[in-house]
Amino acid sequence: MVVQYEKLFNKVMPVLAMRKADFRMEGLKSITEQDIWRYLVLKKWKKYSEADLALHKVIADIFSLTAAQYMTFSQVEELKTSNWFAPINEDELKLLIGR
Repeated sequence: MVVQYEKLFNKVMPVLAMRKADFRMEGLKSITEQDIWRYLVLKKWKKYSEADLALHKVIADIFSLTAAQYMTFSQVEELKTSNWFAPINEDELKLLIGR
Protein backbone atom coordinates (compact mmCIF):
# COMPACT_ATOMS: atom_id res chain seq x y z
CA MET A 1 0.00 0.00 0.00
CA VAL A 2 1.29 3.46 -0.88
CA VAL A 3 1.11 5.77 2.12
CA GLN A 4 0.64 9.51 1.72
CA TYR A 5 2.91 11.58 3.96
CA GLU A 6 5.15 8.53 4.43
CA LYS A 7 7.80 10.26 6.58
CA LEU A 8 5.13 11.47 8.97
CA PHE A 9 3.46 8.06 8.96
CA ASN A 10 6.70 6.38 10.01
CA LYS A 11 7.27 8.94 12.79
CA VAL A 12 3.88 8.40 14.37
CA MET A 13 3.62 4.63 13.85
CA PRO A 14 3.82 3.93 17.63
CA VAL A 15 0.94 6.36 18.24
CA LEU A 16 -1.10 4.71 15.47
CA ALA A 17 -0.40 1.30 17.01
CA MET A 18 -1.63 2.53 20.41
CA ARG A 19 -4.80 3.94 18.86
CA LYS A 20 -5.36 0.69 16.97
CA ALA A 21 -5.12 -1.19 20.27
CA ASP A 22 -7.69 1.21 21.78
CA PHE A 23 -10.08 0.59 18.90
CA ARG A 24 -9.63 -3.16 19.18
CA MET A 25 -10.61 -2.98 22.85
CA GLU A 26 -13.73 -1.08 21.72
CA GLY A 27 -14.63 -3.91 19.33
CA LEU A 28 -13.11 -2.82 16.00
CA LYS A 29 -11.06 -5.98 15.52
CA SER A 30 -10.08 -5.53 11.88
CA ILE A 31 -8.78 -1.94 12.01
CA THR A 32 -5.14 -1.32 11.05
CA GLU A 33 -2.72 1.57 11.38
CA GLN A 34 -3.14 2.17 7.65
CA ASP A 35 -6.92 2.41 8.07
CA ILE A 36 -6.54 5.10 10.72
CA TRP A 37 -4.01 6.94 8.56
CA ARG A 38 -6.27 6.72 5.51
CA TYR A 39 -9.11 8.31 7.49
CA LEU A 40 -6.87 11.16 8.61
CA VAL A 41 -5.47 11.81 5.13
CA LEU A 42 -8.80 11.63 3.30
CA LYS A 43 -11.04 13.24 5.91
CA LYS A 44 -9.18 15.40 8.43
CA TRP A 45 -6.22 16.57 6.38
CA LYS A 46 -7.62 16.77 2.86
CA LYS A 47 -6.93 20.53 2.74
CA TYR A 48 -3.41 20.32 4.20
CA SER A 49 -0.02 19.56 2.71
CA GLU A 50 2.57 17.57 4.63
CA ALA A 51 4.45 20.79 5.41
CA ASP A 52 1.32 22.22 7.09
CA LEU A 53 0.99 19.31 9.50
CA ALA A 54 2.89 19.82 12.75
CA LEU A 55 3.76 16.68 14.66
CA HIS A 56 1.71 17.71 17.69
CA LYS A 57 -1.37 18.27 15.47
CA VAL A 58 -0.96 14.85 13.85
CA ILE A 59 -0.73 13.14 17.23
CA ALA A 60 -3.69 15.11 18.60
CA ASP A 61 -5.76 14.15 15.54
CA ILE A 62 -4.88 10.48 16.00
CA PHE A 63 -5.94 10.49 19.65
CA SER A 64 -9.08 12.56 19.04
CA LEU A 65 -10.42 10.12 16.42
CA THR A 66 -13.36 8.14 17.78
CA ALA A 67 -14.56 4.71 16.73
CA ALA A 68 -17.86 6.24 15.61
CA GLN A 69 -16.08 8.75 13.34
CA TYR A 70 -14.01 5.99 11.78
CA MET A 71 -17.00 3.67 11.29
CA THR A 72 -19.05 6.42 9.65
CA PHE A 73 -16.16 7.22 7.32
CA SER A 74 -15.58 3.57 6.39
CA GLN A 75 -19.28 2.97 5.72
CA VAL A 76 -19.54 6.03 3.48
CA GLU A 77 -16.38 5.01 1.61
CA GLU A 78 -17.81 1.53 1.09
CA LEU A 79 -21.05 2.98 -0.27
CA LYS A 80 -19.07 5.17 -2.68
CA THR A 81 -17.12 2.22 -4.07
CA SER A 82 -19.89 -0.39 -4.15
CA ASN A 83 -21.37 -1.36 -7.49
CA TRP A 84 -25.08 -1.12 -6.80
CA PHE A 85 -26.04 -2.37 -10.24
CA ALA A 86 -23.87 -5.47 -10.39
CA PRO A 87 -25.82 -8.52 -11.51
CA ILE A 88 -26.49 -11.16 -8.86
CA ASN A 89 -26.50 -14.90 -9.41
CA GLU A 90 -29.29 -17.32 -8.54
CA ASP A 91 -27.81 -18.31 -5.16
CA GLU A 92 -27.56 -14.68 -4.07
CA LEU A 93 -31.14 -14.08 -5.17
CA LYS A 94 -32.37 -17.06 -3.13
CA LEU A 95 -30.45 -15.76 -0.13
CA LEU A 96 -32.06 -12.33 -0.49
CA ILE A 97 -35.56 -13.68 -0.95
CA GLY A 98 -35.17 -16.37 1.68
CA ARG A 99 -36.22 -19.39 -0.36
